[in-house]
Amino acid sequence: MEAIVYEEFGGAEVLRHATGVAVPVPGPGEVRVRVAAVGLNPVDWKRRRGWVEEFYPTTFPAVPGLEFAGTVDALGEGVTDLAVGDEVLGWTKTGAYAEYAIAGIVARKPAGLSWEAAASLPVAGETAQRVLDLLGVEPGETLFLHGAAGVVGSVAVQLAVAAGVTVVGSASESNHAYLRELGAIPVTYGDGLADRVGAAAPEGIDAVFDAAGHGVLPVAVALLGGEGTADKARIVTIAATDAAEHGIAFSGVSGDPEDVRRGLAAQARLAAEGALAVRLADTLPLKEAARAQEASESGHVRGKLVLLP
Repeated sequence: MEAIVYEEFGGAEVLRHATGVAVPVPGPGEVRVRVAAVGLNPVDWKRRRGWVEEFYPTTFPAVPGLEFAGTVDALGEGVTDLAVGDEVLGWTKTGAYAEYAIAGIVARKPAGLSWEAAASLPVAGETAQRVLDLLGVEPGETLFLHGAAGVVGSVAVQLAVAAGVTVVGSASESNHAYLRELGAIPVTYGDGLADRVGAAAPEGIDAVFDAAGHGVLPVAVALLGGEGTADKARIVTIAATDAAEHGIAFSGVSGDPEDVRRGLAAQARLAAEGALAVRLADTLPLKEAARAQEASESGHVRGKLVLLP
């Protein structure tokens, strides 16, 4: 089969487009999927650089990619809840940048959901919901979401607003109209961020979701009352690898598989109904994966990049 493979850590140049890669065989309880679309995530290039081995250990040769949408192609022993030909979205155990992948957690793809939209949802949806659950945000509370216009951030905004939470979201000026459309109160990044957030939420911030990093954790602590006063359990980051130095939780691992599957199925239904959206930046052929990762790593992509095998 066709796949993108890398055999050492490094820049995008370590990725190579390979043909003749062995097609994976599903084991007991597993299914194989013919991949229709692949969602590209920043963790893909962070893994390629060897930066997240603590959470995602790598075995070479490696195929990148966590999330996909596709059609069930083969069933492992004991699988009774899916059939060959079922359209699904979810996570892969063998790498998504390939024609075929062994599925991990999957949900059925609603008929009205495009392949590109389906492949954009698993990581962003699961991450957003997991962090909101960890923060315990409740209706009537106010959340500061740093990096609100990113893929994870924008999904979190939609889920939080739908749950009755007021969201103040940081983003570049060019993304402020987009955040307003999602229901958030936008503020600009950079020096003076704490003052701008305070002005947007004069009654205070109850929790902070850091989806972007860039040294915002001291600001988060200040927004919740300052060092020695802030309840740091109400700050969670998915981007700041120095979180432990600040006594703040870094969330990078999924929760209970069945809960994740149910959540993904619910979010897929919302997406098919138009009640939850992921902004699509571009689609590229699989063989251009290196270029796509470089674009993601540049930090200038607005929305989701999707690869098509």
